Amino acid sequence: MAGRSILITGCSSGIGHDAAHGLMRAGWRVFATCRKEADCERLRAEGLESFRLDYADGATIAAAVEEAVSRTGGTLDAIFNNGAHACPGAVEDLPTGALREIFEVNLFGQHELTRRVIPVMRAQGHGRIVNCSSVLGLVPLRWRGAYVATKYAMEGLTDVLRLEMADTPIKVILIEPGPVTSRIRVNSIPHFERWIDWQRSPRAEQYRTSLLKRLYEARGPDRFELPPGAVTAKLLRALESPNPAPRHFVTTPTHLMNLARRILPTRALDWLIARG
Repeated sequence: MAGRSILITGCSSGIGHDAAHGLMRAGWRVFATCRKEADCERLRAEGLESFRLDYADGATIAAAVEEAVSRTGGTLDAIFNNGAHACPGAVEDLPTGALREIFEVNLFGQHELTRRVIPVMRAQGHGRIVNCSSVLGLVPLRWRGAYVATKYAMEGLTDVLRLEMADTPIKVILIEPGPVTSRIRVNSIPHFERWIDWQRSPRAEQYRTSLLKRLYEARGPDRFELPPGAVTAKLLRALESPNPAPRHFVTTPTHLMNLARRILPTRALDWLIARG
């Protein structure tokens, strides 16, 4: 795989940062993109090729694809749609503007990037599109309505794209992480504070005793939590396997929830998730 190129989004920390370094070590030419230029500068100092890509800014998506393709001489072997953010809060407290904002990043921007690279992959006769979903793309969780909605939508759109690309040499793959060490909790706090007026919510006491503690209190790793390298290992398999599986599950909870959603009645699944 030496010389093969991949564009990865959301590389400032967590899954994207580990994937960028892990694939570079594995011989891939990595274009590690970030939303902020300061993070790109840091990644360049770490030896990565890095430039801006903000899913909420179509101009940066177009510029990033153009930059990557120009550096390779016209090719791009793979993309890893990893960048995303969360906006925790009860669905009844979630303004529609917040939902629009998170869909812009977690789905619409990823879709725009994917559409821009498909013609390149068609022209070169191969390509891999890998989308990072979540266990919350398989089952719901209270307080995570906005994030769950975007991941459910990604699952459906990716499934359809995989079916449609079956007559081409382009492979479309989902990676399904469960609890993985990252900054998504910390990074979600500004979105929560901007959009959720929890003190006026009829669920204010539930916020105090549940979500606020989880959101603001530093704590150790979640049960079953794995480091981001576990995702990188599955990403390499998705990229380098001659016939990759459509879905790659990461962490025990994701395997269990994928099974549970298939075999349990809805009420039984709701009970299981509520107890978890």
